[in-house]
Amino acid sequence: MSQRDTAIHLVAGGLAGTAGAVVTCPLEVVKTRLQSSKGVGIPQPPSHSGTASTRRVCSKIPKHQVQQCARAGHARTTSRMSLIQCIRHIVQTEGPRALFKGLGPNLVGVAPSRAIYFCTYSQAKAILNQHIPPDTPIVHLSAASAAGFMSCTMTNPIWFVKTRLQLDGQNITALQCIKRIYAKTGIKGFYKGITASYMGISETVVHFVLYEGVKARLIAARSGGVPSDTRSPRDFVEFMAAGAFSKTVASCIAYPHEVARTRLREEGDKYRKFWQTLQTVWVEEGYRGVYRGLGTQLVRQIPNTAIMMSTYEAVVYLLTTHFNSSFYENT
Repeated sequence: MSQRDTAIHLVAGGLAGTAGAVVTCPLEVVKTRLQSSKGVGIPQPPSHSGTASTRRVCSKIPKHQVQQCARAGHARTTSRMSLIQCIRHIVQTEGPRALFKGLGPNLVGVAPSRAIYFCTYSQAKAILNQHIPPDTPIVHLSAASAAGFMSCTMTNPIWFVKTRLQLDGQNITALQCIKRIYAKTGIKGFYKGITASYMGISETVVHFVLYEGVKARLIAARSGGVPSDTRSPRDFVEFMAAGAFSKTVASCIAYPHEVARTRLREEGDKYRKFWQTLQTVWVEEGYRGVYRGLGTQLVRQIPNTAIMMSTYEAVVYLLTTHFNSSFYENT
């Protein structure tokens, strides 16, 4: 793969990730809130939040436990809300801008993250195709693993700040959030939850292996098994469908790691390690706890992945044809 092809994948990956992130940001905020131990909204004192039963229970326990009790009741209540109710609750209690909390770090991180991912993926696939049977599942799996590891390692601090902003109810800026984290935990604090991110590579692997397989079958069905370097609007619609399908399956399989990652990024020391976090959530909340927010995640991932993959393919195709690159002839 030439340097020009590498640059094309960097640009395409960055633009694809940015487009998906902007459109689906409100759903990302709701999903993160649902995954957290605090629930959708920001807990209020017991006299103003929680159900009547929650307030009665809180009145019978020591004062230092009242806030914790109210928070638990609030989390249970808001976790039962529908997606529309969650969005309405956030808008009513924090204003419409709260639906776009963390968008700044998201935009800062999504372009380099997707650029690193797609570039690493395409580079790794090109290298592996030269040494083992090309375009086989093992090639796609290995390339996706390498891309996921590189992307997680390079951009984890950005996603950590984004999650903290989405969980915070004080409308602090990204810079204030960064200063607060650094003052408490130093540089090491920005990598809290990275183990869960590494576990999440399995989702990415399943996603891209399925996507490449479905994409190859669609292209073969359209062209009769003869490779073509041209693309029609129907091709990109099919790429959107393939991306949405593959991401949905992958998300369902690997979703618990996302709950663990969000809990690890919360303030406090209750959640310390990946497996300890999953065990704690399972014991305290059951199987529903490790899948909290899955519905919102699927609703968000379908348009996000469809937009991202179709944008990626479209940008690669446009730049490739503009610069007369041979990328599509070799894949």
